[in-house]
Amino acid sequence: MTGRVTVLGGGAWGTALALTALRGGHETRIWARDRETVRSIQEHNENPRYLPGICFDPGLEATSDMARALDGPDCVLVATPAQSLRGVLESVRGDLSPSATLVLCAKGIERGTGRLMSDIAGELLPETPVAALSGPSFATDVARGLPTAVTVAARDEDRAAALAEFLSAPHFRCYSSDDLVGVEVGGALKNVMAIAAGAAAGAGLGASAQAAIVTRGFVELQRIGAALGAVPQTLFGLSGLGDLILTCSSPQSRNFSYGMALGRGESLENRPLAEGVATAGIAAEIARQKGIEAPITDAVGAILAGHMSITQAVTALMSRPLKSETE
Repeated sequence: MTGRVTVLGGGAWGTALALTALRGGHETRIWARDRETVRSIQEHNENPRYLPGICFDPGLEATSDMARALDGPDCVLVATPAQSLRGVLESVRGDLSPSATLVLCAKGIERGTGRLMSDIAGELLPETPVAALSGPSFATDVARGLPTAVTVAARDEDRAAALAEFLSAPHFRCYSSDDLVGVEVGGALKNVMAIAAGAAAGAGLGASAQAAIVTRGFVELQRIGAALGAVPQTLFGLSGLGDLILTCSSPQSRNFSYGMALGRGESLENRPLAEGVATAGIAAEIARQKGIEAPITDAVGAILAGHMSITQAVTALMSRPLKSETE
């Protein structure tokens, strides 16, 4: 089954998803604000700013004209940063067909409101079908056509299954889920844990500390997810545990890399976007409001806000009262 796909966002992830749709046999357009990115894709089949060294198969149409991008797609993948989603969706309201399914591909929680990406879409585009795509996937791997598996979620199980089939492509396998909240929560919170794991690595705290952060961080992810309505089983899947393992173990992850720089005391200016930076503080606030014990999330938020050093965070975490691991 083939059709028309539009990807909003000309960064690494958006471009990788557009290339995957093209390989899946779909007529594919990508919208980007940056006219130089559009020109490079159209004229040279490459995106040197975000995916240097990767040459594309011809056939991907690039545009900076939103009306053109939204002319007749069956599916619109939104791959702009999480904190920019509201503005992007506000700009598409006049052009987006109500028959097109919106697939949210950013991983985060809106800072200031605590809303998931699907909540924002529901508010601004209440008549539009909404889904989310998430899972362990580096943009460069996907762009190169390396084997990758992700989850596509929608509240309607049949819609999720149809989208998973539609978006699957050679070397890009989509599983379906009707737990939209769980898939979104897993994708958002694993970024916070990746910053923590990266900070431990950068500060030279050792592999044992990293393993402890990932394991106990997953417990926090489950607690917060449950409070927000996630199905527990979802968080053990690709969009939860799978994505957590990937992003907490490689400098290829922007969040892990950001954490490493933080741990080393390096300058954090002009670094690639790490979605977990914006998510950490609001995730910690949600946990506090709901009475959820989430010490790692809270520590990351405090460190990023400048309220605590990494040394102080380690001391606080290691001096917490002892208890059963299953509590």
